[in-house]
Amino acid sequence: MLVLNKFRAWLGILLCVIAGFCPILKVPIKGNWNLYQSDARLFLITYAIIAISVLFLFIRKVGAFRFMSFVMAIWYVLAVVAVYFTANNYTKYGFANKLIGKVVHFQWGWIVLLVGVIFMLFSAKRGEKITA
Repeated sequence: MLVLNKFRAWLGILLCVIAGFCPILKVPIKGNWNLYQSDARLFLITYAIIAISVLFLFIRKVGAFRFMSFVMAIWYVLAVVAVYFTANNYTKYGFANKLIGKVVHFQWGWIVLLVGVIFMLFSAKRGEKITA
C-alpha cells in the first residue's frame, strides 16, 4: 500500500511551478532566462507533467502520482542535458560553440526544480496497512 505525505507532495509541486519562473540560464547580453525563454516546448511539457501530477493528487491516485514523479525526474535530467547541449552546440561553427558554451551559465533555478522533483519523489512511499 502506498502512503502519500501530502505536505511534501504539495511543496514539491509548488517548487516545480516556481522554478519555471526562476532564472535558468545566464546569457551575457540578454541577461537571465527562465524556462520559457530558454525553450518554450520545454516549459510547456514541464507544466503539462506538473498539471497531470496535480490532477492525480486531487483524485487521490497515489500510484499514478508516484509514476508522474518518476516521469518528472526523468524529464528533469533530459531537460538539463538538452539545455546543456543546446548551449554548447548552438551554431554549426566549432569556435563559436566553444565561445557560447563558456559564456552561457546555468543559474539557481535548476536547483529549485531539482528540490521540487525530490520532494515529489519522496512524498509517496510504501507503508503497511493500519488495522485497528
